[in-house]
Amino acid sequence: MNAAQPTPATADAIDAMQGIFQQQQRAFRAAPMPSAEQRINALNQLKQALVEHQKSLIAAISNDFGRRSADETLLAELMPSVEAIKYTTKRIRRWMKPSPRHVGMAFQPGKARVIYQPLGVVGIIVPWNYPLYLAIGPLVGALAAGNRAMIKMSESTPETAVALRQMLAGCFGEDQVAVVTGEVEVGQAFSKLPFDHLLFTGGTEIGRHVMRAAAENLTPVTLELGGKSPALIAPDMPIADAAERIAFGKGFNAGQTCVAPDYVLCPEDKLDSLVDALHHRLSKMYPTLRDNPDYTWIINQRQYQRLNNWLQQAESEGARLIPINPANEDLSQTRIIPPTLVLGGDHQMTLMQEEIFGPILPIVPYGNLQQALDYIADRPRPLALYYFGYDRQEQRRISELTHAGGMCINDTILHVAQDDMPFGGIGPSGMGHYHGHEGFLTFSKAKGIYIKQRFNGARPIYPPYGGKLLQWIYKLFIR
Repeated sequence: MNAAQPTPATADAIDAMQGIFQQQQRAFRAAPMPSAEQRINALNQLKQALVEHQKSLIAAISNDFGRRSADETLLAELMPSVEAIKYTTKRIRRWMKPSPRHVGMAFQPGKARVIYQPLGVVGIIVPWNYPLYLAIGPLVGALAAGNRAMIKMSESTPETAVALRQMLAGCFGEDQVAVVTGEVEVGQAFSKLPFDHLLFTGGTEIGRHVMRAAAENLTPVTLELGGKSPALIAPDMPIADAAERIAFGKGFNAGQTCVAPDYVLCPEDKLDSLVDALHHRLSKMYPTLRDNPDYTWIINQRQYQRLNNWLQQAESEGARLIPINPANEDLSQTRIIPPTLVLGGDHQMTLMQEEIFGPILPIVPYGNLQQALDYIADRPRPLALYYFGYDRQEQRRISELTHAGGMCINDTILHVAQDDMPFGGIGPSGMGHYHGHEGFLTFSKAKGIYIKQRFNGARPIYPPYGGKLLQWIYKLFIR
C-alpha cells in the first residue's frame, strides 16, 4: 500500500526544512571552526533572550498545557537553561584546548594530540513535556561545540514553538539556529535528514523509529527515552522524609516528567505509613486542584484519556485507587487528574508495564531488600533510580548493584539539573549523554592527530623486511 501523499502545506513545510538544512550545511562549510569568542557570544545572546522573553515563554507553555504552573516553568525550564549557559561559557576555552597524548617509544620522534572539532549540523527533536528546557539544553551543547542546529518542536506545543522561534530569530539567522514545526510527517522527514548528529528526547517506541531513520544516513544518535523509574525505600528510612521528596518528584508537572518516580518499592510493614505520609504531603502541596495555579493540567485530551483508561483498567483488575483531592472538587470539565496512589492489582496491568507519565503512583510492597533489588533487575533499565536510606554503606551498595541512566540518593529528579554531571539513559531508556562537558564531547569530533617533522624515525620498519634492526625491534617491544 502506498503511503498517503502529504498535504500541500506539509509538503511545503518539508521543502522549507530541507532548504534550511542545506543552508546550514553551506554556512558550516564556510566557517567550520568558530572561535571560543564566537561561541561564547552566541550563548550569551541566547541567555539574554531567555531572560527578556521569559514572560511570553511562560504564557505560551501554560496555554499549550491548558494550565502549567508558572513556577514549574521557571524552576524546570528557564532557570536550568540559564544556569547551563553560565556554566558552559565559563569553560568553553578549556574544553576547546587540544589534548596532548602520549606517544610510545616505538613511534618517536613524534607528538600526538586530540583536537575537538564541531560536527556540523545537529538535529534536536523536542518532546512536549518540557518544551523549552529540552530544546535549550541540547542547543547549549551544540553551540558550545561550534555547530549549527535545527530544532523540531512537538506538534503538541504549538504556542511554545512559535514563541521559541520568535525568540531565537532575534538571536540567530536560520543558517545557525532554526526552529521547525509541523505534524508527524514533518517529524518523520526531519529524522531522515543526514544530520551530523541527532538528539531525540521522547518515548521508547518513537525512539526506535528515529534510530532506524538515522541509520539510513549513518547519523549518530543520542536517545533520551524514559521507562519506569523506581523509588526504593530502605527498611530503616524515616517514611515521612521519603514521602516528602517522592511527592515533590511525582507532583511536579503533574508527573509528566521522564525522570518522575514511576513506582515506589516500600517495605511491606510500612505500606500504610507511606500511604498516609504521601496523602498528607500531597494534600499540603496541593490543597486545591481545580483553580490552583501550582497544579499543572495534563497536556491534551489524548493523554488525559490514556491515563484515565489505565486507571480504570487497574481498578477492574483489583487495584485500589486512592485519589488525593483534598477539597473534593469536581474536576470533570478540566484535564486535571489528581495525584493518585495505586495499591495491589496485577503486575501485568498497563500501569506496571508502561511508563505512566502522569500523577499516578503505584506502590509495590517488598519483604526484604534483595527482593526489591531483584524486582528492579528483572525489568528494563530505567532512566532514573531513587534510593531512600541514610546508611552510607548501603547507599554505595545500591549505587553499584543497580543500573539506571542516573540516580538520586534521598531525593528525586534534581540530578537532571546538575550541570557537571552527564545526563543520559541506558538500554531501553536511551543511549549517549549530554549536559556540561559531556554535551560538548557529544557534539564534537575528538580527532586524534599524530605529528612528525623532518626526521623519519619509522624508516627501519619499511619494506623490504627481514633486517637485523627489525628483529631487534621485535625483541625489544614484543615481550
